[in-house]
This record gives sequence, C-alpha cells and structure tokens, in this order.
Amino acid sequence: MMKLTKNEARELERRNQPWPDHLEEVPLVDWRYVTPDHRPGQDERIQVWRSNKFLVQVFRTPKGHTRISVNRTSWDLNQQRWREDISWDDLQTIKAQTGWGDSWAVEIFPADSEVVNVANMRHLFICPEPPEFAWRAHGRPGPKN
Repeated sequence: MMKLTKNEARELERRNQPWPDHLEEVPLVDWRYVTPDHRPGQDERIQVWRSNKFLVQVFRTPKGHTRISVNRTSWDLNQQRWREDISWDDLQTIKAQTGWGDSWAVEIFPADSEVVNVANMRHLFICPEPPEFAWRAHGRPGPKN
C-alpha cells in the first residue's frame, strides 16, 4: 500500500496547481505508466485526461466496451488513500468533458465475491444504447421492446 508523508502530499498538491479546473486531454507521449506492449485480453488505455482535481483514463475492453475510470488527484493523509467524494455531478461533468456527454453510462456494483477495491476510483461504462431501466427527463418513456 502506498503511503505519503505530509511533505509528499503537499508536493502532490503543488503539482496539481498548474492544471486547469476543466479536463484537458494528455498527449500519449506524456502518459505515465504506459504498458508498451498491449496484450490481447487486457483493457487498452485509449485516452488520458487531467485537471487540477481529477485523473481520468478511458479504456476499451477486449469486447469493445468503453470504461471511464476516475480518481481524484489529492491525497487523504488520514486515510492514506486517494481522496474520495466524487459526486454524481462530478461524474456527469467528466463524462461530458471527455466527449461522452451524449452517451448513456452506468456504474456497476459487483457481487460481494467479485469486489476489487484497491483505490478510491469510480468507473463509468458507456452503454451502446440507452438502457431500458433508465429514467427519462420530463417523464418520457424508455425504449419499447
């Protein structure tokens, strides 16, 4: 488990400051921890976005699904984890700023036996079509079978 000192957390905050409030796409040459050889069966990172508050990575799964993974760029010294509190509004804005504003997305909560919780991250999965179970604005009905 990663642990930061108070000085390291301050340095991290200092490095966040030059980034804008809105997400900005990070060029491929500036990506950190890039796997040079993408292997079949792995999710492929296709975009990285950054602001002074969030790091966002967009992945394509082997079956062609798109996943948007989000974490804060601030460290919680008490918890020794990436800061939590990513709101619904944050996720909706992030989805729009990464070019998926016109798409539906879902967040999945797995069965207890399938939980993987290694960091304070949130994941949105882009839906190829509007889900039948979704609420609609202004009482409009969902898709018909």
